Amino acid sequence: MTNAYLCFDAGTQSVKVAVCTAEGETLARSVHPTTLSCPHPGWVEMDADEYLTLALAGMRDCAEQMERKGLDPAGVRAIMGDGIICGIVGVDDSGRAVTPYINYLDSRTGADAEALASRRLEIWGRETGNPDPLCLFPALHARWLLANSEPFRRRGRKFVHNAPYILMHLAGLSAERAFLDWGAMSGWGLGYDVTQKRWSDEQLALLGIDAALMPRIVKPWDIVGTLSEESAARTGFRTGIPVCAGAGDTMQSLLGCGVFEPGHAVDVAGTCSMFCISTGGIVPGLSRRGSGLIFNSGTLSDSYFYWGFVRTGGLALRWFRDGVCGRSGDDGCYAELSEGAARVPAGSGGVRFLPWLTGGPAGHEEVRGCFLNMTLDTDRFVLWRAVLEGIAAEYGDIAETCRAAGTPVDRIIVTEGGSRDALWNQIKADTTRAETVTLETGGALTTNALVAALAAGDILGGEDGLKAALRRTLRVTGHWTPGPRPDLGKIPFANREDRA
Repeated sequence: MTNAYLCFDAGTQSVKVAVCTAEGETLARSVHPTTLSCPHPGWVEMDADEYLTLALAGMRDCAEQMERKGLDPAGVRAIMGDGIICGIVGVDDSGRAVTPYINYLDSRTGADAEALASRRLEIWGRETGNPDPLCLFPALHARWLLANSEPFRRRGRKFVHNAPYILMHLAGLSAERAFLDWGAMSGWGLGYDVTQKRWSDEQLALLGIDAALMPRIVKPWDIVGTLSEESAARTGFRTGIPVCAGAGDTMQSLLGCGVFEPGHAVDVAGTCSMFCISTGGIVPGLSRRGSGLIFNSGTLSDSYFYWGFVRTGGLALRWFRDGVCGRSGDDGCYAELSEGAARVPAGSGGVRFLPWLTGGPAGHEEVRGCFLNMTLDTDRFVLWRAVLEGIAAEYGDIAETCRAAGTPVDRIIVTEGGSRDALWNQIKADTTRAETVTLETGGALTTNALVAALAAGDILGGEDGLKAALRRTLRVTGHWTPGPRPDLGKIPFANREDRA
């Protein structure tokens, strides 16, 4: 069997598991949906142990698929996973969760974010590139858990992200050996030095977070352990497979799109719609208060990017399908809606959609999603086009912000689930005034396989060897040239100048 690697993508809506080769072939694949709960208005919680259970189930599925194909699961060379960059769970000494997993959809820390922002501390922007504390940052989730979670105050030992939580338990690691890769570290938003790739003692002191609660920082391809006997017995894979440290999902999406240098834009059209622009480091014009952009480091050591987002961008599509159309779970509904919406003129006849279903942008968290300007002629196709245009309008604002700061946005690569909608891709091209393309890639899973191959010694040359392997996998599958920019009118709080 060609060298194969066991990979997972632990996202907001599902856990995907696959066995892939370094050439991009998928030998087995499994997907299991996750559960989100909203115990209070503005709160969104998940279960870290559900993530682990779903990953184990997906691994078992993949092992059985391989056996049915006559492939030996024992031939897997390494395990690599990615997960959400803005979300944490508190664990005890054994590494078991003692708190809910809180991610970027949650707004409970809004008041704390405002209080921290009012201090106008220069160190946030200087060390992280993020001058504005935001309620979606794990640094604020940690402060909330320290103040409000009695189980964590009594038994908590570390804060970890969801992918490392899975990887820790696959390898049977305790909290003492908790880890986080240098890219996902920057998902904390605050509390670290982004270029030195380390926790910042000064920032953690300002945040009131004990540095002992933070996981150690490692490279994504570092081997942190091996598959334990217990995990092997539950999955059908052999004991002793090397386990990599993992990476952030957004970082892997950018890497898989061939974003190795400054000047590229990527639309990660997932649950949280993210518009990312690669740079050579912190750009003062973008790391300014009120820009609405977040700065992160990537999977590779010298990669950095800014991103703006609609927290419920992709989730708004599922909400419309399930809640408005009553077609829960029917992915064919999306194609039907876009076919009808393609006949609706640009601008949706004046109908506007605010895509903020779990709260508005910084400074306007109390604003919620809604449709505006509906008439008796408004049908579901008009509404669907308004949803697509509402999210694309956010991207247009981000592109203009970047251009104003001297960062060009001429070509956009669309990846993840939203990339399959041709109408939406054309709307994005028109709204951002940039060439838009899709690529033949396997997304984060096949990118994970290449990182695992590097860790296993099957790709030589370090990061340069990884880049070369990734370039061989890239092929353009779709292309949209920008047409006239649609007149989407003026919506209150709908552009970043209003929010500043």
